[in-house]
Amino acid sequence: MKQNNIFSSYHQLLNRSDKESLLQQRGLLIWFTGLSGSGKTTLAGALERELFGKGYLTCILDGDNMRSGINSNLGFSEEDRMENIRRIAETGKLLVACGIITMVACISPTEKIRAIPRSIFGKDDFVEIFVNAPIKICEARDVKGLYRKARSGEITEFTGISAPFEYPQHPDLLLDTSIREVRDCVTAIMSLIKPRINPLTTQEEKLCIK
Repeated sequence: MKQNNIFSSYHQLLNRSDKESLLQQRGLLIWFTGLSGSGKTTLAGALERELFGKGYLTCILDGDNMRSGINSNLGFSEEDRMENIRRIAETGKLLVACGIITMVACISPTEKIRAIPRSIFGKDDFVEIFVNAPIKICEARDVKGLYRKARSGEITEFTGISAPFEYPQHPDLLLDTSIREVRDCVTAIMSLIKPRINPLTTQEEKLCIK
């Protein structure tokens, strides 16, 4: 017989609302998608500093760092890319369940791949931000020389050069970092997420109960 969970006394564990009440915030997953060099990690870091300064507990899951650790056994085939995103999303889900505001900075190049975290989280816990910039701008920012290596054939399956990037059709927020300053982008993100990360007031809780 299939078990619904691995804990025989699951009802005795603290639930999400207990942890969110302790932190005085609501967990949320903020997913930054875009080409390499578009500014995903920069914006995630700036947003984290903004949130931290306001007393929120946060965590960043960066795609490159995840690939050097928990996803170090994965390549760049379509199957491995999808598994990479699934693992990142599932890790983020654990953090959000603890009430932590979690940011993911990951290329996640196709609609099929981006559908994975959306299905794992659902609309209430998930925000997709498309960090856009022309590929020439991304290449100019590329201190690691990845685009140069991709164009020379040293790196294969590189998104934007030898592998496709599908523009998100319905992101919650689109930020063109070639024309918007980091501070302006953070302000826009904060305006979007603030109602979703603040704890429910007593009146709101009563309305939810009703």
